[in-house]
Amino acid sequence: MDNLSGSAYGGIMPAAVPALSLSVTDRDQIERWLCAQNTPQQVALRSRIVLAAAAGQSDSAIAADLAINRKTVMLWRARFAAQGLTSLWAIAPGRGRKATYDGAKIKAIVDTTLQTRPEGMTHWSCRRMAARQGVSKSTVSTIWRSHHLQPHRVTRFKLSRDPHFLEKLTDVVGLYLNPPQQALVLCVDEKSQIQALDRTQPGLPLKKGRCGTMTHDYKRNGTTTLFAALEVLEGRVVGQCYERHRHQEFVKFLRTLEHEFPGTVPLHLVLDNYGTHTHPTVRAWLARHPRFVLHFVPTSSSWLNLIERWFGELTGKRVRRGSFANVDELQQAIQEFLAAWNEHPKPFVWTATVQRIQEKLARCRQTLEQIQPGSTQPRRRRSNALSS
Repeated sequence: MDNLSGSAYGGIMPAAVPALSLSVTDRDQIERWLCAQNTPQQVALRSRIVLAAAAGQSDSAIAADLAINRKTVMLWRARFAAQGLTSLWAIAPGRGRKATYDGAKIKAIVDTTLQTRPEGMTHWSCRRMAARQGVSKSTVSTIWRSHHLQPHRVTRFKLSRDPHFLEKLTDVVGLYLNPPQQALVLCVDEKSQIQALDRTQPGLPLKKGRCGTMTHDYKRNGTTTLFAALEVLEGRVVGQCYERHRHQEFVKFLRTLEHEFPGTVPLHLVLDNYGTHTHPTVRAWLARHPRFVLHFVPTSSSWLNLIERWFGELTGKRVRRGSFANVDELQQAIQEFLAAWNEHPKPFVWTATVQRIQEKLARCRQTLEQIQPGSTQPRRRRSNALSS
């Protein structure tokens, strides 16, 4: 019963308000919201009102404990009883902070970002756009985030112009999604010119409040080439370092694969179009070893070869931040990473279908053709008469 005098109600004491009905599931959810750090304060206040009402406290007692108006307690008691948990997060129409800028100003900022460039520059910055539009830089940043715009970032791509793109794409993706029975699929490639870089000074170690550091300058101590093959099923990698990147080294690596995967099980190799892979010596060796079946990705489509994904792991987790006094140290580091990877190999699962890839590339071609007509047409080789 509310702790108020009867005179405030014309001499009539208010009737006792029954406790709010709250299920165990709803109570647990409300308590999780109260413990979470990112719960808005208005939602936390409403949650405390509901828990207190479910505990049997009167409206006046809840209002006094939470230092709010009694009508607010009555409002959220009734709203929760009628609408449940979702009502605690609802915002009534017309409430909340009003927008500072209208839709026209937001559209102007977005259109300027997408369709223009600052004079003498390649892209807009928050401060430069703010000065152009007469708003604050935080406003520009908020609008860019809400529209998923990042003018400062750029990603690299290359659209293949291989005249046999679809046939090669279907062949390679088919190996990933539906591999042949009683056969192994290996993604093979070379990571050439891996530099043994030695920093001019030792890097500072990692500590609280400071990331690890390394000098911006370095000394080149030679290079090595890594031939590697990724077993698609299990994720195991076979790798070998060589001084040079020729067909002789590729034949040696093929012999290594034959030793690593003995028997008569066919080996389907996914390769790029580098000339080393089609050298007459390589073809002659493959003719004597029919268990090796080659599948070539389209030109400018190294993203189709899963070994490239593993090369990214090698670069990011061992080579880029390393310091090597000579090539032997670099090769030893690569072999250590290989051994550590193969202790707990992680396969890369291919999920994209040919249809999805084609749809995405079709949109890309349409955009490129609008920018520069003919830029996506298949390349035609010059005839001998024209080249002579």
